[in-house]
Amino acid sequence: MKSFLASAVAVGALAATSASAQQPQVAANAAAGKQLHDKDCVACHARRFDGDATKIYLRADRRVNTPAQLRAQVAYCNTELGAGYFPEDEEHLAAYLNLQYYKFKP
Repeated sequence: MKSFLASAVAVGALAATSASAQQPQVAANAAAGKQLHDKDCVACHARRFDGDATKIYLRADRRVNTPAQLRAQVAYCNTELGAGYFPEDEEHLAAYLNLQYYKFKP
């Protein structure tokens, strides 16, 4: 029984490794994120912050305080505003915002 369990664990680990190796890895591209930001985010944020879209990122009481919160906020805006971003677009946008405003460590 022990050898069967050990074999099952080994096969499962190998399958998981193989599956993850087959998944395409998309490196976040801050330049692509900036294009999305300039096209889709600036106008909305400027309306909410007296014409200065950057205030949403620089305010003292900002909601985003971790990389996970940043990704969640980007996903929320994408869903609520119907931007139609793919997950990799959200990652690009989060990378740009982090590079430009948040400065979270990787």
